[in-house]
Amino acid sequence: MPLLVDLAGRDFAVELTGSEPPESVPGGLILPPGRVAVLHGLGDALFYRHGQNSWSPCGWRRLSEPPLRIANPERRLTADDTGWDDPARHHSSAVAALQGADGRVLLLGSLGLGTPRLAADHDTLAGWCEQDGAPWFLAYGPEQDVFARYAEQLAARLGSSDRRAGNVWCTWYAYYEGITEQLLNKDIAALTDLPFDVVQVDDGWQQAVGDWQPNEKFPSGMRALTERITAAGMSPGLWLAPFIVLPTSATAREHPEFVLRDAAGEPVVAGHNWGTGYWALDLTHPGVREHLSELIRRVVHDWGFRYLKLDFINAGAMPGVRASGVHREQAYRDALALIREVAGPDVYLLGSGGLLLPALGLVDGMRSGPDVAPLWTNYASDDPSDAMAYNALVNTLHRLWQAPLAEVDPDVVYFRSRLNLLTDAQMSWLQDLAAICGFKAVSDPPSWLTPEELERLVRYLARQPEIGQDGRYRFTVDGRPVDFTAALNRGQQYPIS
Repeated sequence: MPLLVDLAGRDFAVELTGSEPPESVPGGLILPPGRVAVLHGLGDALFYRHGQNSWSPCGWRRLSEPPLRIANPERRLTADDTGWDDPARHHSSAVAALQGADGRVLLLGSLGLGTPRLAADHDTLAGWCEQDGAPWFLAYGPEQDVFARYAEQLAARLGSSDRRAGNVWCTWYAYYEGITEQLLNKDIAALTDLPFDVVQVDDGWQQAVGDWQPNEKFPSGMRALTERITAAGMSPGLWLAPFIVLPTSATAREHPEFVLRDAAGEPVVAGHNWGTGYWALDLTHPGVREHLSELIRRVVHDWGFRYLKLDFINAGAMPGVRASGVHREQAYRDALALIREVAGPDVYLLGSGGLLLPALGLVDGMRSGPDVAPLWTNYASDDPSDAMAYNALVNTLHRLWQAPLAEVDPDVVYFRSRLNLLTDAQMSWLQDLAAICGFKAVSDPPSWLTPEELERLVRYLARQPEIGQDGRYRFTVDGRPVDFTAALNRGQQYPIS
């Protein structure tokens, strides 16, 4: 059904397969489910690409430039929706936008589930879904306005959270998988008088990915650990990857029926980490749902953790043959709803590697980019999803519009000079961005910091600055101008402090 629509005083030709007429809402139009194509007339515009999960590249690129994507197939399987990758055409997940020469932005975004995809060329901005059923939001105007109106529509339809994590200390960027009970006990004692709200234990505590019991490095058990953290005046947090298993895990060996499989009956490899491909679980299988329920009951109600970092959860939306036959994004959302129900309303849930739309109203925060890592760029990698501070900063800047829906987690900031290749300027960019997000996380053990570094850390955590935004990359932090434009120049790897 072709028609002409007026958006903020400009006419656009729109082609719809849905039969319902557009509905006017504040700031834009609701379009019916089905395929949408907009003849934009913006020429060689800038294209906003939104990545499928937390690690997927996100940002603006001109239509005449090559599309923003992950070139490495193995990494793309881990960090994007690889089945819809297009090496020749600009493509996006859930929402896309075009900015014309006058600075105004045309936005098209899905308002529900069904694996919404979008693509654009010099003539057309198009959107479609693997499974139709969700309407679309179409808007035109100033960038901040159209994204804000889109976020309002998402919140009304899918939900949102205004819960705040507070200041988080996590183990990952100091110890990685080498964390032990002994190391952690020393750090908890050193953190006691510092302005942290959460101590989060990351990967390395479990017997295996998929086998969620403490390993030999935690001989006192997890309840003793949460009691120690609570006694120190902080809330205990824990890393889990509940939607995946390693092929060598006891869970995978003893319950092969739990594993999501393809049409040929082979296990679905959801990505690569820990030196191997890992498998997705069929989140609709009754045994898997009981497995998830028992896991969250144990972690929250028996052990006492109040903050859960749910990692690699994009695996829940991998293509595959599911027991219930529901669409993959619905399976992902239903599993998150189960975790929320069992955990209870007061436990903070942080999604990592997550899909935004089907997580809304269920998670409290969402990681906004790949791991930061204590280096700006890696000379051996140009992968936009690779672990480096530059990639994390770029992705977070382009996901700030999501803040009204769930806390935007930009990952940790650094204060240490030990085992750190970041310059002072680069560390300041990360610190300012985390302050803008309102999500401050640190992984520096206090014993690694000099007295001056520790003093800067304490001042930073205690401060709650007033934030203003003057442009896409320009902000004020307590009146101090902060411009990230220079940070977006990847070639400027080592700017002067």
